[in-house]
Amino acid sequence: MFAKRTNTTGSNSPVAEATRTPHRPRVEYFDLADLTKTDARGFVRSVESCHAEPFGLYLVCTADTPPNRYTEIWLLPELSIQVAMHHVNAGHDRDPIYHIQVGDFARIEPKRWRGCYHYIDIVARNGRVPELRGVDELFAAHAAGHIDAATAQQAFERATAVVDGIASHDHNFERWLTTKGITLSWL
Repeated sequence: MFAKRTNTTGSNSPVAEATRTPHRPRVEYFDLADLTKTDARGFVRSVESCHAEPFGLYLVCTADTPPNRYTEIWLLPELSIQVAMHHVNAGHDRDPIYHIQVGDFARIEPKRWRGCYHYIDIVARNGRVPELRGVDELFAAHAAGHIDAATAQQAFERATAVVDGIASHDHNFERWLTTKGITLSWL
């Protein structure tokens, strides 16, 4: 639980390994009319393209984190997840990595969507066991009063349902989605 580290004064003291400060759930807005995505800090980023399907919203954004060139995002409200795939160069991803975030996603106006993230991420690669991340952040946010017990439990249950779904379909994320009536398209 604790790692021994040297602080700036040179003395040794136990410092918790998890150094993130508990924070409120991250909320983003996706505006289809003006093709923008507004993050939790209020930064507005342009969206290259987007379209809605009966099961969710698809967006393509220029990435602002090298070496990524662009990011594709699917908001899937019925599954309470957002799926992102980061690309270095179009068409060169031979083994896609799905970055799945758990939360509440919904259309709040005809041309506006909202995403509220509940700390837990899942990293999935076909043929491999999915990685569940952020459970410590979820618990810390609950302990700090940023989310109630029901929301924390729901987020954890949603995340484990996704992991179970992927695992029960030969560790193939998109194969699991097809059983839910969802077929995603990627560039």
